[in-house]
Formats: sequence, structure tokens, C-alpha cells
Amino acid sequence: MLAEWGMAGLEALRDRVAVLVIVDVLSFSTAVDVAVSRGAGVHPFRYGDKAAAQAAADRVGAVLARSRRASGGQFSLSPASLLTLSAGTKLMLPSPNGSRLSLACCDRLVLAGYLRNAVAVARAAQERANGGAIGVIPAGERWPDGSLRPAIEDLLGAGAVIHHLALSCSPEAQVARDAFLTAGDNVAHLIRASVPGWELVDGGFADDVDLAVEGEVSPCVPVLTEGAYWAG
Repeated sequence: MLAEWGMAGLEALRDRVAVLVIVDVLSFSTAVDVAVSRGAGVHPFRYGDKAAAQAAADRVGAVLARSRRASGGQFSLSPASLLTLSAGTKLMLPSPNGSRLSLACCDRLVLAGYLRNAVAVARAAQERANGGAIGVIPAGERWPDGSLRPAIEDLLGAGAVIHHLALSCSPEAQVARDAFLTAGDNVAHLIRASVPGWELVDGGFADDVDLAVEGEVSPCVPVLTEGAYWAG
């Protein structure tokens, strides 16, 4: 059981594991879980090129997710905006962290996990690894210069998945698991009080944080298959 942060961590583990679990609590993993739970599919896409994203969406018949602050009730990276998705919908979802990591996993089996679906994802990862190693990747944020900004919500989300895997851990995975166990009933408070958490709340997206911090309520296992996450 291995864990490393962000893109550099993913690249370090990618060839050493059978399964990768991407953890981006605020908000990619939450958005993917909400969408896939409703029978939709999510195509991760690189962040920042709207024209390329729209062209990619058109090619696969997907709806392009807009900015979180887009008006008019459009689908976006806001998980709350996806609660009305219809089954069978394809959503092209640009995001700066979770999508970027998902696209870099090459031929590894990839799951999207976090607090809500930690039990289901841990069980599926063990089954699909077939005895091989499992890598958990807390996405983190990025500073303006592009360097990794570790995020406690992703540390705790990764720790939840690692705890439920109940496997022998690398030191990095053990620290994440122990952080989750030590936080206990305080996990939701810690995430709400973190900088990303209170920024979302202050920005009018408290519902997104509320969805993200619910523990073990989703049986959904989003699996990246041929470029899109679907229920696996």
C-alpha cells in the first residue's frame, strides 16, 4: 500500500502499482462520485483551454462543465450542480488537479475515491489489484508558481481509503491513515475550516463542502474506462 502526493507522486508510483486511487476532495472526486452515482459518465480534461475542452466534448457527445461560478444552473465542477444529471449523460470535466492526474495514469486501472465512497473504493481496489500493489494519490492544490500545495482534505480523504484497505502501508500511507484516524469525528470540521474549505463556503459553495465531507455514504466506485469515469 503506497501513497504519494500530486503529479510527481503519481509518476513515481505509476509503474509500481496495479491500481491508482485519485483523491481530490474539493472538488473533483466529489463531483465524479455525484455524477457517476446518477448513472452519468465523466470525461476528465485538462484545465484552462475552453476551446479545446469544447471540441473534445463535441467529439464524444458530452456536455462541457462550465466554471463553478457560471450562472443559469449550468453543470460545473461544483458537485451540487450535478445532483440533477440524468443517467447516460456524458460530462466533460476540466479541473486543475483531479482531471490532470487522471489523464496521466496511462494504462493503470484508476478509481476516484475520497471520504464518501472510501469503503466501496477500498474494496474494489483490492479486488481489482489481484494481489498487486495499490497506490493512493492525494491530489493537493497548486501554488501560483505551479508547485504542490498539500491540502489536508486530500490527506484525510486518502487516509480514509487507506484505512479501509487495511493493508501493510508505506510510511507515507501510514501517516495519511493515522491522520484520518486521529481526526475521528472532527474530519468534517477540519475540512470546513481549512483554507480551501472556508474559501468555498465564503464563495457561496457551502453545499459543495457539505457533500464532500459526508463519510461513507456512497457505494459508488468511479472507474476510469476508455477516457471516462463510469460506475464500476
